[in-house]
Amino acid sequence: MDIEKDLKIIERVALEKNDENWEFRSFLKQHDYEIDKLDAIVHRITDEVCAQIDCTQCGNCCKHVTPILDEDDISRFAVGFKISEEELRRKYLIQDTNDTTEYNFNTLPCPFLSGTRCTNYEYRPKSCASYPHLHKDEFVFRLWGVVQNYSCCPIVFNVYEKLKDELWH
Repeated sequence: MDIEKDLKIIERVALEKNDENWEFRSFLKQHDYEIDKLDAIVHRITDEVCAQIDCTQCGNCCKHVTPILDEDDISRFAVGFKISEEELRRKYLIQDTNDTTEYNFNTLPCPFLSGTRCTNYEYRPKSCASYPHLHKDEFVFRLWGVVQNYSCCPIVFNVYEKLKDELWH
């Protein structure tokens, strides 16, 4: 299986295929795929792609995506840095605009990114650890985020392209 990892190529192709990607999203939303069957296809393709891509060699998500942190994430992340939760909140977090119990890092790229890896990797937030979320169920209900992440994540890019080849073309 050919895998594209070059971020410049991925970004260029994303611009070229923007309309196509939204059209495929509409196709998936309107098609009568059983949710479990579509999830199984996405999970299979994701496993194949992930076997060939090491996220810690990329780190592009940390430059473009703002993770959501809950209280558990804040506690764990602070422990990893040996700072207080209050100091973490004060120096590095802002309250999420959609939920007063959740937070985001206050800058992009992530203030804890060093090269292509988190400096607090073992204690990273759950949303970072599960990114790009393709292993989760009910893929069809998360397509907006998939199309948005297509241009920045080689895994999303390759999975979506393979999915188009398998189900649409």
